[in-house]
Amino acid sequence: MAGPRAAGDDRGAKPKRTPLQRLFYWGAVLAVWGVIFLVVFFAVFARGLPDTSSLYNVDRQPSITYLDRNGALIATRGTQMAPPADLDALPDYVPAAFIAIEDRRFYHHPGFDPIGMSRAMVRNLRAGRVVQGGSTLTQQLAKNLFLTPDQNMRRKVQELMLAVWLEMKFSKKEILALYLNRVYFGAGAYGIEAASQRYFDKSAKDLTVGEAALLAGLLKAPSRYSPVSESERAAARATVVLNEMEEAGVITAAQREQAVTQPVIVSRTLATQHAQYFIDWLDKSIRGLVGEPTEDMVVETTLDLTLQTDAERAVRRILDRDASKGVQQAALVALDGDGRVRAMIGGASYADSQFNRAVDARRQAGSSWKPFVYLAAMEAGYTPQTPVVDEPITIGNWSPKNYSGNYSGNMTVAQAVANSTNTVAVSIADKIGRDSVARAARRLGIQSRIGLEPSMALGAVEVSPLEMATAYDAFANGGRRVDAYGISRIRTPQGRVIYQRASGQSGQAINNPPLYYMNQVLRGVVTSGTGRSVAIPGRDLAGKSGTTSDYKDAWFVGYTGGFVAAVWVGKDDNTAMRGVTGGSSPAAIWRGFMEAALPRLNAPSIPNGPPMPEGWTAPDPVGDLMSGLGEGGAPVEPVDPNLGEPYVDQPAPQYQQPSPKQPVVRPTSPQPGYRDPPNQQPEGRPAPERKPDALFF
Repeated sequence: MAGPRAAGDDRGAKPKRTPLQRLFYWGAVLAVWGVIFLVVFFAVFARGLPDTSSLYNVDRQPSITYLDRNGALIATRGTQMAPPADLDALPDYVPAAFIAIEDRRFYHHPGFDPIGMSRAMVRNLRAGRVVQGGSTLTQQLAKNLFLTPDQNMRRKVQELMLAVWLEMKFSKKEILALYLNRVYFGAGAYGIEAASQRYFDKSAKDLTVGEAALLAGLLKAPSRYSPVSESERAAARATVVLNEMEEAGVITAAQREQAVTQPVIVSRTLATQHAQYFIDWLDKSIRGLVGEPTEDMVVETTLDLTLQTDAERAVRRILDRDASKGVQQAALVALDGDGRVRAMIGGASYADSQFNRAVDARRQAGSSWKPFVYLAAMEAGYTPQTPVVDEPITIGNWSPKNYSGNYSGNMTVAQAVANSTNTVAVSIADKIGRDSVARAARRLGIQSRIGLEPSMALGAVEVSPLEMATAYDAFANGGRRVDAYGISRIRTPQGRVIYQRASGQSGQAINNPPLYYMNQVLRGVVTSGTGRSVAIPGRDLAGKSGTTSDYKDAWFVGYTGGFVAAVWVGKDDNTAMRGVTGGSSPAAIWRGFMEAALPRLNAPSIPNGPPMPEGWTAPDPVGDLMSGLGEGGAPVEPVDPNLGEPYVDQPAPQYQQPSPKQPVVRPTSPQPGYRDPPNQQPEGRPAPERKPDALFF
């Protein structure tokens, strides 16, 4: 039996590890646990990873391409895709621009960039907020292809894992090509080829250095840096990209200087932003015509981009000229004799407000309403030569006044129309019945509520410019009722027709001689009345001005053979302008537009309409409204009984409230005392300077 262990006997004791051994030991332990942690960590976050087999699948909404009546591109709504751009066909500086601004170390990392992530973390900590991201171009591609934009730890880890997978599966060149062909550039364009066509009307292989810099700068925030709505911000961002390109050695200092000094011209399609009001109007009706789009469509419209540009220039010039008078907004609608919308302006700036004042605003018509009063009178037996009296009149407790404050006594109907005499219009409407006036307006296309109070005769009715243009079209086209429309045909890009507007003759809304009489008296407004400022030498024009109480609304609606335009100006908050009448700002817009439009249209004289009743002889002379228009009335022929619905004094329709960025044009309550001031000649009008149809930065 062994005795007790002697002192100093260390048999059986574990030998002590040296410091180096301890370091290796604990390092191995930590490595094992680290591997276990990473395996568990990635196993947890790998759950729910998307199926990468969808890499080449594109899930997008169908695009709708809008063409003008001549086949020119107006706009594309929805998602626009284009054939993939060949990286080898692009100038070297195009992909280099994206690498310079998005991922300078793209060719030197395995999908994620620890150096870039550390640098971004330091900058963000110093700033106290996120000022720089650390994602690589490969991570951005992974997010765009497979993940949602949610900002959370799980999504970020999955993004990193997918980025590494992409780097293992594809070459750097293939990753860059995928990125450029799938990233979103704003304005509905996915991929650099679609973006180049959308913004510059050219292939990506033809991009300049400045254009490449602008597109690369868009990726940070496509809407914030849009060259259409945020041109100054887009310019500043493009300059940053150019600086990065020079610093990275992609371009020389001389190339950068040339790119900065050479303006980048944005596509005329996008620069013509006022046409977007027209597209918004059509968007609302497409689903009613063809249902929910399930494939790409091409919509052939009635718009004429040349006339649209003429309208934009005319509106912009007068808004700038008369801003000191409080003219803040304007709307214009132009129709041909069949109701095709050839131009539409819905406001001063589509970028500032998408509320379409040409269609959705309801503003009091003022004296531009009076033609409906006189049409009903002509159908009741009045003629332009019928004697009337301008004298004080009281209906109930209301006594309308003339703008001048004076009364002219005996005159003819033609003179009352030319001078826009309020008392005569009110008296005639009271005698023939205001319901007759309402029926006449309904028959011509007015759909808004029409009240029967006495002030209705002076335009205390809230209507849209589109309604007024539609109604006046019957005077311009020979008396036919039209329904304004903007879509001629809808087809697929391959040519399969989905919708074709049916051709058919519209019904007769006005017969002769009332139509003949109305054209004569409305000519007189231009030749010798409140609309003298719109006269264009050598043109046969007719129309009516309108001004409401306190100068809140001003109108001019006029026409020639088969072509009509309605113009309104005012403020969205329905406050008064400073002395602006229908014969001033709206008339100046109307004339500026028609001077440019009529040579293109080659419009004929105002048509006489349907045959006159048997035995009826046209008054002589035709052009002189102040004398010799004939005595007595001719028999009134019936109009198409199927036109319009019977007049009902129905409640005002409800309109959708625009967003805060889209000011509401609030209707006003009918007010007595409407005034149509004498004509105010516009300032001398030199030929406007034609500016480039493009946006610059």
